[in-house]
Amino acid sequence: MKITVMTADEQIISLDVDPHESVENVKALLEVETQVPLQQQQLLYNGKEMRNNDKLSALGIKDEDLVMMVSNVPGSSAPANDLGLKPDGSAVNPGALQQHIRNDSNMMAQLFQTDPELAQAILGNDLNKLQNVLRQRHEQRAVLQRQQVEELALLAADPFDIEAQKKIEAAIRQKGIDENWAAALEYNPEGFARVVMLYVDMEVNGVPLKAFVDSGAQSTIISKSCAERCGLLRLLDNRYKGIAHGVGQSEILGRIHVAPIKIGSIFYPCSFLVLDAPNMEFLFGLDMLRKHQCIVDLKENVLRVGGGEVSVPFLHEKDIPSRFLDEDRYSKEASSSANPLAPGRTEKNAPTGGQSAGVAHGAATQGPDFEVKVSKLVELGFGRDAVVQALKLFNGNEEQAASFLFGG
Repeated sequence: MKITVMTADEQIISLDVDPHESVENVKALLEVETQVPLQQQQLLYNGKEMRNNDKLSALGIKDEDLVMMVSNVPGSSAPANDLGLKPDGSAVNPGALQQHIRNDSNMMAQLFQTDPELAQAILGNDLNKLQNVLRQRHEQRAVLQRQQVEELALLAADPFDIEAQKKIEAAIRQKGIDENWAAALEYNPEGFARVVMLYVDMEVNGVPLKAFVDSGAQSTIISKSCAERCGLLRLLDNRYKGIAHGVGQSEILGRIHVAPIKIGSIFYPCSFLVLDAPNMEFLFGLDMLRKHQCIVDLKENVLRVGGGEVSVPFLHEKDIPSRFLDEDRYSKEASSSANPLAPGRTEKNAPTGGQSAGVAHGAATQGPDFEVKVSKLVELGFGRDAVVQALKLFNGNEEQAASFLFGG
């Protein structure tokens, strides 16, 4: 039969063993695979230690079962039983497992590279979330094992059977997808990260605000509440009423034909539609981007206006109000506003903040001193999320966090 052994550093090992094999012999096989001496191994099944003289069948271990292996070395910070996993993949003692992994900086660095979601759960304070992630990983491993069994069955199937051919074709296609996903994780990991949309500081009629820059939106848009705050609602021409169609729809209340906006130190005339969209304030669309010859320079991370006479930096995530980054609140209303003059549009251009692939939000602000440390490390070229997590990992120690980030 086959059993799967998961080590404390998330290494997965598949072993072909006899049901009546002793635990000691299994440890000998694992010593060859992991280079961990037999005497330092401790195997756990359903959270219980497996003694050397026990037989696998006597312990109730069946084909495709999961066994946890931890290193039983001096100075271990938690009992081995506390580091075991339950049959559903969750931890026997999630707090002990969390602390054990936190204390191993090498393991944490590897997790940040291979499984950012699990690393975030380890660093977080929600043990229920950690348990859920562990269960998900267990299910994923089970699915992978079933796929491997199905592939073996297909190899033994009649190649002239039509149903077998369809399954072989599907398996080949899925294998290509999985290989593509694995290559993306290795060579393009940032593709799975959450993308922060482009915002700049502007003034509309003398009122400062955060403007969402969207070259995919046909028109520049201002919300009714924002127009009122800027003292422009009195200029609303309601002859331009209508419905903005997109992923959803919003009511167009009218149009403000011209008003001054200040970008950097220069004023520009701007016109915009007024929408009844409380979750979206101001969207700087393609019409004004074209009119004022704007350049979205992602290399320098600036918006150049007037052919380059003014350059304003795009805002960092920490400078964008959190309500603008709330994907659930924006996905319905703001996305429909992204291209109000293009009926049937199905592409989302609203400030939804992008999707997350395994990477989570930055940690909560921990005070001015913490933010100073974050800013210093961000200036070195590291992402804010990684900096926050590194500082949390080393209890705010700036030097250790920097060393960790450079080493990773």
